[in-house]
Amino acid sequence: MRNRFRRISPFDNLYAEAQLPAPVRRGLNWILGGNLFGTLHGIVCGGGTAALVGLAGMLGAGDMEFGLLVAIPQIAALMQIPFSLLVNRTHKRKIYMLTIGLVSRLLWMFFGFLPLLSRVPESQLPLITLIALLGISSILGSVINVCWFPWFSDLAPLRIRGRWLSLRDTLTASGSLLFGLLVAYLLDVLPIDSKYIVIFLIGGGLGVLDMICFAFAPEVWTAKPKKDPMHKTILEALRNKPFMKLVIMWTAWCFTANLSGSFLTPYAMNSMGLTFMEITIYGTVAASVATVVAVPRWGRTLDRFGSKNVMLIGCIGASLTPAFYLLSTPGNIWPTLLHNVVGAFFWSASNLAANSMQLSASPDESRPTYIALFSCITALVGVALGTLCGGWFLEWCNAARLFTGSFDRYKVLILLSVVLRFAFTLLLVPPMANENNATLKDALRGMVKGE
Repeated sequence: MRNRFRRISPFDNLYAEAQLPAPVRRGLNWILGGNLFGTLHGIVCGGGTAALVGLAGMLGAGDMEFGLLVAIPQIAALMQIPFSLLVNRTHKRKIYMLTIGLVSRLLWMFFGFLPLLSRVPESQLPLITLIALLGISSILGSVINVCWFPWFSDLAPLRIRGRWLSLRDTLTASGSLLFGLLVAYLLDVLPIDSKYIVIFLIGGGLGVLDMICFAFAPEVWTAKPKKDPMHKTILEALRNKPFMKLVIMWTAWCFTANLSGSFLTPYAMNSMGLTFMEITIYGTVAASVATVVAVPRWGRTLDRFGSKNVMLIGCIGASLTPAFYLLSTPGNIWPTLLHNVVGAFFWSASNLAANSMQLSASPDESRPTYIALFSCITALVGVALGTLCGGWFLEWCNAARLFTGSFDRYKVLILLSVVLRFAFTLLLVPPMANENNATLKDALRGMVKGE
């Protein structure tokens, strides 16, 4: 009787459709739990989070230092290449997640104690230590991506990946909404001497739980990993046209997005005067609500009409949404709200498509190396270089006393980013391959009809 009335989750329906055995279903559920904890960890612990921006500002960081804090994790992604070789040769993804990955997450629990080093006036020690800790954690954390993503792809059949990822994104967005409010509340009400200690202990603890979840997921290999020399696998990837088109397009996208995107939170806090709670409500919470609404439809559209069409729609829409900040004024919350609501509707589509295309374009037996190469190029040339260029531009304008009126240096950078993102989208996405013969018109018609 109990089984008759047991609620069937959307994940169970997907697993039944794919006829997955019980151990694989449990493994995917544990990975889902890890992704949820990892997403909540990322709300606190990351280069552009409100918590780290606030902590860095308290320690005396300027525009260039903010850019460096965003760039460091991306530069550290270079370590994914040797880590991918290690994973391919030893086949011990679980061990690396529970050792190297776990230490990476544990280090975040020390970030909140850095203000205690500020006993000496004008001391740069806390900020230098912050940068060093972030670098070490990021280097060690590079092993996580080359382990979990191929692990997931070995468990989840291609025909359900789009919908599984969309359901996951819906769940993590819901969690982000509630947790983001909690973090913002704590940042606003806790005493200055203790709030960062509390926040980063919570964030680091959630990262630890993320790693622990993978202890209970079975390791499955769709194809026996290749033990070819790394240079041979990299050359093979560089000759893979669908893969390289994706790499070039996503690198250009990340560069133009991070040219201004990494500075939107500092801009909202320092120039627009928004509080932690306002940034969270009109930023994280608003984006989470939009993601919850949009992602299930994007998942169905992707599985039916292909990744390329979803990528094109998502990138066109997301490229234009930072333009709302061109209308910003002190105390005005509307640019932040509109950017995050409209933007999340579209960037959830482009992110979903990028994940799906990355898995489809990489062969099973070499997937860790392909994913490591993809992450290294997009992170280093896209995110890190884009952020550093944006930080340099802002510092240069400030030193030269350019754009000091209502149309300030931040708005100039945002406008440049919008134009470049839109141009690169129209130039680079259409030549990419699709999984089926569906056209953009088919995808748009299907979305309107809810198919």
